[in-house]
Amino acid sequence: MPLPLAPVAGLALRYGTVALATYAVARRAAPGRRDQRAEDALDTLDEGITMRREADQANATARFARTIRLGQDGPAFHVDLSALGRFRVRRVR
Repeated sequence: MPLPLAPVAGLALRYGTVALATYAVARRAAPGRRDQRAEDALDTLDEGITMRREADQANATARFARTIRLGQDGPAFHVDLSALGRFRVRRVR
């Protein structure tokens, strides 16, 4: 019995297009740099979420740090998610 290629070809075309677009974006992206001052600021954040609002801007910080073990004797991973944010609106004349 022959294998129907029409459904498989459509699926391969879709995934191939996504893979090609991802490859093109990855090639054009500029390599990032590591700013040690930003790394130190992220390391000193307290765990949880904080928000502060002033007259001309609002600031927010968030940190989530956990150690996750896979199984009783499995490997352990330390996950540290940190973020700083600023929203500023200024009137320009």
